[in-house]
Amino acid sequence: MIKNKQIFITGGAGFIANTLIRRLVDNNKIVIFDNFHRDTFSGSDLKDNQNIEVIKGDVLDYEHVKKSMKGSDIVVHAAGIAGIDTVINNPVLTGRVNVIGTANVLEAAKENNVTDRLIDFSTSEVFGSMAVKSSETDSTVAGSAGEARWTYAVSKLAGEHLAHAYYKQFNLPCVTVRPFNVYGPGQTGEGAIQIFIKKALKNETISIDGDGNQIRAWCYVDDFVDCIMECIENPVAIGESFNIGNARAVITILGLANTVCRVLNSSSKIIHEPPLSADIAIRIPSVEKIEQKLGIKAKVDLEEGILKTADWMKNNLVI
Repeated sequence: MIKNKQIFITGGAGFIANTLIRRLVDNNKIVIFDNFHRDTFSGSDLKDNQNIEVIKGDVLDYEHVKKSMKGSDIVVHAAGIAGIDTVINNPVLTGRVNVIGTANVLEAAKENNVTDRLIDFSTSEVFGSMAVKSSETDSTVAGSAGEARWTYAVSKLAGEHLAHAYYKQFNLPCVTVRPFNVYGPGQTGEGAIQIFIKKALKNETISIDGDGNQIRAWCYVDDFVDCIMECIENPVAIGESFNIGNARAVITILGLANTVCRVLNSSSKIIHEPPLSADIAIRIPSVEKIEQKLGIKAKVDLEEGILKTADWMKNNLVI
């Protein structure tokens, strides 16, 4: 169990971070560092918790990051520009935040003598447009130069290289995680499942890009956070990269929309929009490494996760 630690979380107002904070907050001091562009935290019951310090800041401001991190034992770097529409509309900011911001966090951690763990969030998009049972040692793909979507993958991959460099050169205890389509209660932004569920609960039309044959593996947020906790606690994780996902929850986007409607007994109509200029045809992880090294695997199947997410939305009046 993680106890009596100071844990510094960039992007701490985000939905994954909030789920992680709930696991840690009773026995530790949590420092949230976020610009609150996407904010799951402020409207939650966590906002009044005495074990949480909130700092509004930008990872591009090195001195602020360094000062705010002082005294921390563990760093979770979850900040970054994400979401396809956001990335396409802001490729320069995406590159700056995901590369320079990550460099700032790593350097601040080194200067503050972070000794327990630094968790760096990367992305499954580093595997390019075709990721079929991709393992951590498979080649990564940069994508076509000039295509804004790939700015995200390239910038996250650069952050991975930096994290491993800090581990090798300075012995900073880094672990890189590659999330594969995480969803669940509290999600904001552009995630397909939460958009489909919101529409289905109101029987509104659900739009999908292209023919909907894009294939994804969906990971419920509690399963993802289980893996993060193990990466923090288990010394075997240090210096490694891990795919985190649910290789059993594989479905097309059209199949997902139909499943959401069926599970929630919705009468929503499903329509097709023009396809994205640069989409990912298939994204399925190999999770053998994390299962073998850390002994952990996803537990929540897709239909159970949809129901849990829908119940949370209804109970928290977010539809």
